Amino acid sequence: MSSQMKERIRKAIDGMLDENIKQRIARLNVQLNEYGVDPFGFDIEFTKLMLPMAMWLYTKWFRVETIGIKNVPQGKIMVVANHSGQIPIDGMMLLSAMFLEAEPPRVLRSMAERWAATLPVFSWLFPRSGQIVGTRENCKLLLDRGESILVFPEGSRGISKPFAKRYQLTEFGLGFMRLVLMTDTPIVPVAIVGAEEQTVNLFNLKPLADLIGFPAIPITPTMPLLGPLALFPLPTKYHIYFGKAMRFSGDPNEDDAEIEDKVRQVKTTIQRMLSDGLKARKHIFW
Repeated sequence: MSSQMKERIRKAIDGMLDENIKQRIARLNVQLNEYGVDPFGFDIEFTKLMLPMAMWLYTKWFRVETIGIKNVPQGKIMVVANHSGQIPIDGMMLLSAMFLEAEPPRVLRSMAERWAATLPVFSWLFPRSGQIVGTRENCKLLLDRGESILVFPEGSRGISKPFAKRYQLTEFGLGFMRLVLMTDTPIVPVAIVGAEEQTVNLFNLKPLADLIGFPAIPITPTMPLLGPLALFPLPTKYHIYFGKAMRFSGDPNEDDAEIEDKVRQVKTTIQRMLSDGLKARKHIFW
């Protein structure tokens, strides 16, 4: 693509962003080098290209409502949330909430699964939009830089769960808690209500998923008729609940049993938030 074409695209995108959004971008606390990227490849100019689509999904399609976002403290944080919906749109909506509604606006760095880095397009897209492979080294470096990170401790187990197990948290990994103890980082528990219903997964075609190296291949009611379009999310109403920050202390090298007790506290908090959110919800679509 020629530099002239790139400039035209940049100006067109700038024209789609209102003054409030431009001011929020200017207020972001990002550490970029002379080339406009960070050590992980995060590119603020590229992220601007994604903003119109993310904002449309956030405000028009899912009509996201945040509750308790003022609970997010200043400084470095680890946002820990439930994961669902078959495709990681819940992560995009949570990142959008932190940019559009948190004060000050935040770039929330999502920890992607290792297998995601092997996918065509996504392996190129994720780092430029601020997402990184969730290794301990990457997470620690970001937290040491004072950044905010997003962790889904359920991983692929959560996002690919069948509809019959919606809003039932699966097993949490322990690595995020060891990082919290290592870096003295507060946890912000988050419950996302609405993503479970965006794509109805009847069951996973596990043998085929294993054959092609995917964590799961969901089968939806419209899969034979619509093919891959059957995964396109329904316009469910999203409610994102931000809980009060949780602090933990201790040795990051403790036995798993000690770490599991702390992880259980976080998981129990998020499960309770999900239950309360479901009770307060009036309808799946509004």
